[in-house]
Amino acid sequence: MKSPTMPAQELDPEKKTSSSAEELGAAPIPADGSYESAGPLLRFLTYLRRAAVLGRVEIRGIAPIPIEERTVEKTINIFTLWWSMNTNTLPITFGMLGPVYGLGLRDSTLVILFFTLLTTILPAYLSILGPKLGMRQMVQARYSFGRYLVSVPVLLNLATLTGFCVVMGVIGGQCLAAVADGNLSVTVGIVIIALLTLVISFCGFSTLHFYERYAWIPALVAILVAVGTGGSNLRQQAVPADPPTARAILSFGMIVASYMIPWACLSSDFTTYLTPTTSSTKIFTYVYLGLAIPTILLMVLGAAIGGATPSIPEWSSAYETNLVGGVLAAMLAPAGGFGKFLVVVLSFTLLGNLAATSYSITLNFQLLAPVLFKVPRYVFAVVLAAIVIPVSIRAAGDFFGNLENFIALIGYWSSAFLGVVLVEHVVFRAADCARYDVEAWNDARALPLGVAALTAAVLSFGLVVPSMDQVWFVGPIAQVSGDIGFELAFVVTALLYLPLRYVEKRLVGR
Repeated sequence: MKSPTMPAQELDPEKKTSSSAEELGAAPIPADGSYESAGPLLRFLTYLRRAAVLGRVEIRGIAPIPIEERTVEKTINIFTLWWSMNTNTLPITFGMLGPVYGLGLRDSTLVILFFTLLTTILPAYLSILGPKLGMRQMVQARYSFGRYLVSVPVLLNLATLTGFCVVMGVIGGQCLAAVADGNLSVTVGIVIIALLTLVISFCGFSTLHFYERYAWIPALVAILVAVGTGGSNLRQQAVPADPPTARAILSFGMIVASYMIPWACLSSDFTTYLTPTTSSTKIFTYVYLGLAIPTILLMVLGAAIGGATPSIPEWSSAYETNLVGGVLAAMLAPAGGFGKFLVVVLSFTLLGNLAATSYSITLNFQLLAPVLFKVPRYVFAVVLAAIVIPVSIRAAGDFFGNLENFIALIGYWSSAFLGVVLVEHVVFRAADCARYDVEAWNDARALPLGVAALTAAVLSFGLVVPSMDQVWFVGPIAQVSGDIGFELAFVVTALLYLPLRYVEKRLVGR
């Protein structure tokens, strides 16, 4: 397997860098050492560059990690990262949508269990490619979508990940507002969560893994206490009288899958610094368990909370005021002041997920257009915060309605994308990482055109659209079967990509 020989910007993600501003793509310091002669943007970028040089900040962006820099041996960090990313209130929120589709606790649990165990395979498998190739997930996608057309899935991935950040920002803001008894608005809570996330994502790989190593501990304690103080009320389920329909089961299954599948579009971002000899079985197992276990447990808890809320006046009232955060505050109310403290802890548990997601977003920005590659990764952490704060404030007005509309979009495109990437790797490259010319990662003439990949994904929506079951649209197939859009997006795209890619290779030779 070839490895790039470009000058290293950072030999170790945990070491300080002494690279020049020009090498890092940041604004240079004025020759006279002053800022009066520089414009506002130049001064701002210089401040950021100085902060990066002085702190433990990852400078490297989307360029593949050379073999000599893949030196991290603590594989357990992968488990703790995924565990921390999902030990928070986000899966609880997704689980609360089960009763919305008319499912009781038992049926919601079975749907969560089946779809989580099935779809977690995708991010776990793609994670093993990170140490072997040293490439971020969307850089790997260039080997099927090409140098330029990869911008389409990158843009969709940016929208998806930013959407998740917005959802988490709103939930965190609601938790802080719920504990403040009207003295703190959801808006201020959102700003607090966004700024704390900015600090971690700004620093990069090392700080992210260090934070995730311990962040799950207070999160787990807070959730266990919430279950202990409010758990007796969870038995008061508003169980639907009628048995669940196939449409309800598959539609909620789409919700669960839409939570899980997009992780595969960034999974190798967190494994690129591992040594290339790291056991693939160990990586797969750590990612699978770290992602599946907390997701299943907390989504089931969310389904239980969602089913019990209409039966408990205190919870219903709190839900009307602060939605998820309000219900959690009501559950912890018997613990008094300590319960309020734990609500604050629960709001901060989202930082584990927010920070990791934001880290991948900063990398995706550099892939969006060639000119953005010259902008340092950490600058996009600031840009993301500037986007997430106002959008989160706007989305908080109709949170669950906006959440359902958001989920409706992410599962379909990401399934189609993964159908292409997996067929390219397993069929056309025989699951052999040595068949990737890593040096060609940024060379459009050596990479595929990407026409086959994009065409297969687009054509699959001829069946996906009639199979959608959403608030704003129900296709004719979905009226009978329920939402099977993400399943068809994956299967149909994979099947279409096979002949189209063969033709592309025959015509173009790559």
